[in-house]
Amino acid sequence: MGIFHSLLRSEWTKLRRSGIWLLAPVSPLLCILLGFGAVAEGEPGLDWQLILSYMFFLHAVLFLPLLAGVYAAFVCRYEHDNGGWKQLLALPVSRESVYVVKFLSVAALLAVTQLLFVAGVLAVGFGGGLPGAVPWRMIVQVGVGGFLASLPLAALQLAVSVGWASFAAPLAINVILTIPNVLIVQSSKYGPYYPWAQPFLASMPDWKFPLIVGAGFVVFFLSGFVYFRRLEI
Repeated sequence: MGIFHSLLRSEWTKLRRSGIWLLAPVSPLLCILLGFGAVAEGEPGLDWQLILSYMFFLHAVLFLPLLAGVYAAFVCRYEHDNGGWKQLLALPVSRESVYVVKFLSVAALLAVTQLLFVAGVLAVGFGGGLPGAVPWRMIVQVGVGGFLASLPLAALQLAVSVGWASFAAPLAINVILTIPNVLIVQSSKYGPYYPWAQPFLASMPDWKFPLIVGAGFVVFFLSGFVYFRRLEI
């Protein structure tokens, strides 16, 4: 456990110096601007649930999938530069621990992003004086569900980023696969199985969230885990 904690501290130090954590509030801030813009326009019938729907659509369909890819690429960027993987694995650490720590770092950044998004929804709701009771259950489902549903995508993106030394290539692929989200999330046939659409679909109360997302996470995480163990560095 001591070595594992040391890896966590080392990873946090690298992330803090890289400034990647500065991206965490970007999506929440843009969604806040969207929310207050809708409030300023005085749209009829605007309430908590409607403003949450506006903000979450932009956040979960576009920004959250993109950030999952950016975070995954960043946690591997240092090791891809100047033989960083060899230096890290020359230490008395296991590849398994290194991979788990990398994934936990991506998950932590996504969790912070979700917490800031929820805070943004509350800021718009209370600051804009929206009528009605606060839909706490819906807000929690959007926050927690969106986070959990982003984990399979994070695992997939981490596997790609570990194996691909290029920083730009995984990001470019992620952008290309995120763009069709606006259409795919509307498909009941394909949407639930598309990792880039799952963070948004997690807000749907009738969606079979645990089965589909859980299976996807296990497949992507274990695939990347096994691949990293066998990767020649």
